Amino acid sequence: SSPSPRCRVQRLRGRRRTGGPPGGEDEEEEEEEEKEELPYPTLAPVVLLALTQTSPPRSWCLRAVCHPYPSLLRVSILAILLNCVTLGMFQPCDHTPFLLQALDDGIFVFFAGEMVVKMVALGVIGQSGYLGDTWNRLDFFIVIVGMLEYSLDGHNVSLSAIRTVRVLRPLRAINRVPSMRILVTLLLDTLPMLGNVLALCFFVFFIFGIVGVQLWAGLLRNRCFMGDDVKIFYVQCKDHPFICSTERENGMLRCSDVPRRRVGGSYCFLGAEEAHAEMGLTVDEPVSCVNWYQYYNECRAGEINPHKGAINFDNIGYAWIAIFQVITLEGWVDIMYYVMDAHSFYNFIYFIFLIIVSSDRLWKTREYCVWPIS
Repeated sequence: SSPSPRCRVQRLRGRRRTGGPPGGEDEEEEEEEEKEELPYPTLAPVVLLALTQTSPPRSWCLRAVCHPYPSLLRVSILAILLNCVTLGMFQPCDHTPFLLQALDDGIFVFFAGEMVVKMVALGVIGQSGYLGDTWNRLDFFIVIVGMLEYSLDGHNVSLSAIRTVRVLRPLRAINRVPSMRILVTLLLDTLPMLGNVLALCFFVFFIFGIVGVQLWAGLLRNRCFMGDDVKIFYVQCKDHPFICSTERENGMLRCSDVPRRRVGGSYCFLGAEEAHAEMGLTVDEPVSCVNWYQYYNECRAGEINPHKGAINFDNIGYAWIAIFQVITLEGWVDIMYYVMDAHSFYNFIYFIFLIIVSSDRLWKTREYCVWPIS
């Protein structure tokens, strides 16, 4: 079988160094001759204090790493795929089946053994060592975290943070498939090219966030509340979350516009003075309930904002969260209606313009990323 690309490149570099310029010093020529005699000139002559390139077990490990059998590569890819299956079948709330746990343990032993073989063959540190390659460092980190998980298991220690590293296990396939590694490296190399685009996106977020804070800070807390004179009739009163517009604003929803209460598909028509009659009637009967919503006639600031306080423009941070949800086009209409109800009908211009600008920026980003590759 042909040598791996890593070892082939290293041997070519070793040959280039051996052909030094004429008239060099005798010591350099002797060193070059010694390197020329080594099977792998660019690798460390001695690793782990005693293992040379020709002494076993390093010679066996070098043969396995630099001249891998195709069957070993297939087994490595199969182990990664099986690891993805075991991760997908893992159920943290239930007991892990014995077969699934044994399969996961076997996969971990396989990758730990592969790491040890590469360390013996290449050495641990140095430019040509095992940790000199970025993808090998990722494998090393995953294996070490797995060892930590096994060592702490059964010691009454929370392993939730450590187990989240399991999501990195499928990334081992990048180091085994050369074509995938090239694509991932290419994508990582294009990230610095997006700096200007990200700066422009941040500028858009900042400008629209400032406008939102200046216009609507605290307005989404406005709610229609029931008067104290009516609460004595309605002991179980819970202020209904109707976003309203105060007298100084020009919003679309006033407390007088709150819709009639409905129970069981029927509208309620009774008044507060007839609350006692509601107790003796069933929900299915018409006009058997009190329209309490007609008494929500006091608009003032409440305690929380919509969606459990997540959507508001009280500060620049929450404004960015709302803007991000708007440009994702997920539930942006509800946010726009909240603002229109509390402030003004013409606030739709802000949201329409934000969507147009953000969509144009997203398309420009896509073209900027795809064009150099094509």
